[in-house]
Amino acid sequence: MLRRVAILAALVFASSPLAARPARALDKVTFATNWRAQAEHGGFYQALVDGTYARCGLDVTIAPGGPQANARLLLATGRVDFAMGANLIQTFAAVAQKVPIVAVASLFQIDPVVFMSHPGRGLDRFQDLPKATAFVGADMLVSVFQWLKQAYGFREEKVKPYAFNSAPFIADQDSIQQGFLTSEPYEIERQGGFAPNVFLLADYGYDSYSTLIETRQETIDKNPDLVQRFVDASIIGWYHYLYGDNAAANAAIKRDNPEMSDGQIAFSIAKMKEHGVVDSGDSLELGVGAMTDARMRNFFDKMRRAGVFPEGLDYRQGYTLRFVNKKVGLDLRPQR
Repeated sequence: MLRRVAILAALVFASSPLAARPARALDKVTFATNWRAQAEHGGFYQALVDGTYARCGLDVTIAPGGPQANARLLLATGRVDFAMGANLIQTFAAVAQKVPIVAVASLFQIDPVVFMSHPGRGLDRFQDLPKATAFVGADMLVSVFQWLKQAYGFREEKVKPYAFNSAPFIADQDSIQQGFLTSEPYEIERQGGFAPNVFLLADYGYDSYSTLIETRQETIDKNPDLVQRFVDASIIGWYHYLYGDNAAANAAIKRDNPEMSDGQIAFSIAKMKEHGVVDSGDSLELGVGAMTDARMRNFFDKMRRAGVFPEGLDYRQGYTLRFVNKKVGLDLRPQR
């Protein structure tokens, strides 16, 4: 069920390049996320509740995802205007399948996908992991795991299905499990009573972008101003969520996902900041949301060598740099 958060007033951000827009009717926009509301969506909720979207002429509805929702299908069929993409593998797969979905910004510079292991079981180094039983989901098995096989010698015969239930991993001390830096380690420690070893795959060469804003090519062609305003407002929302007062955004997250705890939200935000998930690398110079051709090419080449995509795929059709790298919001980052 779509939840509309009413925007009653807009805050004026004097530092924002979008601060002085003439009054006009707000454009209605629906943004579908790829999972239930969580801190990893915090910048979008921030832009909603603090009036940033409204100030940019947008009346935004956030449609939370979940196990029965497919944000990209909703986008492809025109039921939503924007959707949250998980990673570049989805972006390139859309090109391969001739689906006219285009990534227009990447709010995460680091894909937070991780492997976890039990400490003190001979699995304390990344190079130890290929020997372990690996709880891996079906999506990861046909994508990221193929790269791990090619780059690090992981083996499919060691894989057991991961159905987003950590009980088998907790019980098997000689196993590893996929997860996200910002979520599963917290739950493992809470449920299992131990702090797992956490291996961020980005530290070992997995350099996909993550939490991408996607839209249809038709929207880009017909209404580029709408796309630009949604991208810019989302970027500003992320700066304010990370570096400002995010209490109202977190309250909105918990309204959309009553199972979300304050502890999990605090853990997620801390990990995003500690590892520069949102704001690091190219974003330090180009602004949050940054993407580059060089990184796209580098990641595609890795996945091509791993056999995930064919060599002749024109992966460049899956994204555009038209709406990013404009240094929007750089002045909102605290001075260090």
